Amino acid sequence: MEAADEWYSERSDDAGSAFVLEVIEAFETVCQAPQRWPEYLHGTRRYLLHHFPFSIVYLEDRDAVTFIAVSHNKRRPGYWRGRM
Repeated sequence: MEAADEWYSERSDDAGSAFVLEVIEAFETVCQAPQRWPEYLHGTRRYLLHHFPFSIVYLEDRDAVTFIAVSHNKRRPGYWRGRM
């Protein structure tokens, strides 16, 4: 997420701020109803951002949501697996 924020911010302060805001809103949305989004790779679920080519990859269990990655949609799927 930090690298993407830096990349967008270098091009436009507004774009960098919009990216961070959308990610934060996605985290909040996922926490409200984590089962709402489809199963993805390696037992995770995925929420697609609306305005940027990124997904929020997370695990959910009875008591918590664990965010694994803010993943670029064009990058090799599952590259973040070692974070689990």
